[in-house]
Amino acid sequence: MRAFQLLRNLRLGKRMVTTALGISVAVAAAFGSTSVYAQGDGAIKDPERTRYYETFKGKRVVFVPVFMGLDLTEGWSQVMSLQAKRLGYQYEVRNANFDTSAGVQILTQLLNENPKPDVVVIQNPDVTSYAKIEKRLEDAGIAVIQLNMKSLTMTTGFAGADATVIGETQAEWVAKQCGPGTSQKIMILNGPTTAPWTVYMQEGYNNVLSKHPDLKVVARQSVGNYESSKAKSITEVTLKQHDDLCAIMGVWDVPDLATAAAVKDAGKTGKVLVSTSGGGGDVACKGLKSQAFDHYVSYDVPGQSRDVNALIQMALQSPEKPGKLQVALYTPLSVFTQEDANKHTCWTVDTLRE
Repeated sequence: MRAFQLLRNLRLGKRMVTTALGISVAVAAAFGSTSVYAQGDGAIKDPERTRYYETFKGKRVVFVPVFMGLDLTEGWSQVMSLQAKRLGYQYEVRNANFDTSAGVQILTQLLNENPKPDVVVIQNPDVTSYAKIEKRLEDAGIAVIQLNMKSLTMTTGFAGADATVIGETQAEWVAKQCGPGTSQKIMILNGPTTAPWTVYMQEGYNNVLSKHPDLKVVARQSVGNYESSKAKSITEVTLKQHDDLCAIMGVWDVPDLATAAAVKDAGKTGKVLVSTSGGGGDVACKGLKSQAFDHYVSYDVPGQSRDVNALIQMALQSPEKPGKLQVALYTPLSVFTQEDANKHTCWTVDTLRE
């Protein structure tokens, strides 16, 4: 009996060893090589790493902003440059300097360069000026990623805020503040007439205002190329014409500091409410803490920067021709008010990380 049990155990042990070996071979085959088990400490080489890093070598990414020197563009560029350094591709900036014709010339030059860039990140000054050349860039094999200000043409990628939702968010807050018992008079300050930040936000404003017919838009004017002097002068004139104005919806925090200054000079701070939007940088916190802004919609430049970096990586790794795959990443929005002004931490370029 003991001899029989011993023989049975030996056979069972042999079968278990054979089965274990078979499983080991099968697992190793699934990973492409039995060499993954060469290290005795259990470490396995990631089979994707080499291809991933090799993809970016020798590649070139160009950022064409409307204007450098703004917290938005400097912030985006800072984070894009950090990724370029980490992954080893070339990154450069071609500044259009608030000149649309200069921007068209820059994009045309990039189209005709040899070698061409692999990716161009574009901040559109308006919805039409760059649309045709964006398509030409993609037809030539250059992936186009639009950043925050989107043209009427969709390209390989878009990372930025949903301007329509920003308009709706501002208008809904203003509608609550300027209800019965107030003058219900409001003013809207736009950017350039055909800028994405104007036309898409107007849709958002209109979506809400159409539900509140008692609200009276007493002025709807452009501050040009986001000019602080125009924002201030328009506000001054409107306040003289409508001393009982309830609220102002502004296009962007930088010119709206001047809007708020006009309100302050008229002795109306806290009485004429200012709603604005921006990237959530230091301007936002200073504006709220100084009571310049009563309501602020942040589109989170650090988050947008991560999104545009992800789209750059996607474009550089994609085997598809530019434009065949189109991805939009709309930024989640945050709302800041006077009530929670001290709870928010606003970024500066120096604090941005990849």
